[in-house]
Amino acid sequence: MPVSNRSAQRSAPRSPLRVAVLADSDTRWKWGALTARRLAPGHRLTGHLLRGRATPTARQLGEVGVRADRLTEVTCAEFLADIERERYDVVVLALVGGAVQAVLHGVRALWPDPAARPVIVTGYVGVVYEKLADGLLLRHGADLVLANSRHDAQRFRAVYEGVGADAGCVTETALPFLGGAAYEPAGSRATTVVFAVQPSVPESRADRAYLLERAAGHARLHPDREVLVKLRSRPGEHTTHLEEQPYQRLAAKVPGGLPANCRLAYGNMGEVLDGADLLVTVSSTAALESLHRGIPTAVLTDLGIREALGNHHFLGSGCLASWDQLDAGLLPQGDPEWLAAQGVAPLATTPLATTPLAAGAVADATAADAIAADAAADADVFAAARARLAALLELPGLPPVAPYYTLTTAPRYLPGILARHHLAADGTPLPGAAREGAEPSRLRRRLRSHLRDAARGLYRHGVQRVAPLIRRMGEL
Repeated sequence: MPVSNRSAQRSAPRSPLRVAVLADSDTRWKWGALTARRLAPGHRLTGHLLRGRATPTARQLGEVGVRADRLTEVTCAEFLADIERERYDVVVLALVGGAVQAVLHGVRALWPDPAARPVIVTGYVGVVYEKLADGLLLRHGADLVLANSRHDAQRFRAVYEGVGADAGCVTETALPFLGGAAYEPAGSRATTVVFAVQPSVPESRADRAYLLERAAGHARLHPDREVLVKLRSRPGEHTTHLEEQPYQRLAAKVPGGLPANCRLAYGNMGEVLDGADLLVTVSSTAALESLHRGIPTAVLTDLGIREALGNHHFLGSGCLASWDQLDAGLLPQGDPEWLAAQGVAPLATTPLATTPLAAGAVADATAADAIAADAAADADVFAAARARLAALLELPGLPPVAPYYTLTTAPRYLPGILARHHLAADGTPLPGAAREGAEPSRLRRRLRSHLRDAARGLYRHGVQRVAPLIRRMGEL
């Protein structure tokens, strides 16, 4: 569409923004959809799930509790075809770095000259404690690269400036899912302890079994407390990271079994935190959600404070503690200066509304009210991002995206990244990457869906059953 026509369209009274979110896991869908809500209150949201090993199940999407007007599963090439056809105002990429880079080069191929293309937004779903330079440079080229705190914004700009790349895209915000009710302690003792587990940290079976046994031991030592082991997924499901040793299977082998006041729990993290008096984790982003509410929060040191665990990110937080200290009654409190630097301000007034929404339904008046309340409550935190987005939307045309990685700066690295998403080195889809012609029949779509589900099942079985067995055999 010529720039002049689209410019006239943008200068007319604006209807609700059309926003597309592309996510590759349940947690990234949550981040992407809630980020869209913060940036464009009242928008029309179209959701896309990138087809891959971590594509969330219907159960996982329901647990996340964020809906879209439409939600479909796509490949990278199919998504690029959709955004070219549908003329979205904003595209939020809630993906791993390599997938973001692939979409950015695909967008550049679609709009190689200044044009009324969508504004591209990306960022991180939580704490950034590893692969900082790699992940950031793969996200460079987006119009907005969101940083979840002042600390992250400074680090992000330093990386871009260090390679001579434009750092103007870095915009300070906060995690979009910080909210819920402020914590009101019922007394000086915890009655509900939530151990928020992670799919990949720690990695070894022995370490994971140790943490689970300590949680069970804490429950036995404090029979007046309820200990909830908050799980991320069911066996066979994948989330952002691989989980080779699910806690569900380890729980069956806890010596003496789990006590009556210690149980495995699923559900939306916000709802679980509503009843928590103490949050315990190795390094989960749930710690930031807990600290935002003012809940005592412990980041475990039992396995050491190590970059591989991610708990080094919490140095200076006041939350580092061991199970021994928690058994003795410690209720760690976050350090105010550290919290401020991390974009985590404990709730003192009206909390953000986080009304659970069912995936696939159309927004109603109640949801619109919740969106408006969210936007008003965190106006200061997201004001800069909303202002930058508004300024970009008012332009008659946007320049082509300009990623740092090109065939000049990374001639060996970039083609492999693009090829994994079935794109050529110039960002165009490889032959056969995007289906052309008539839409396949309902029977053919159902058959393809069953085949994909079967392939994912085999992959997950290999990760969680076969791979650990092969490793143990290799140690004999």
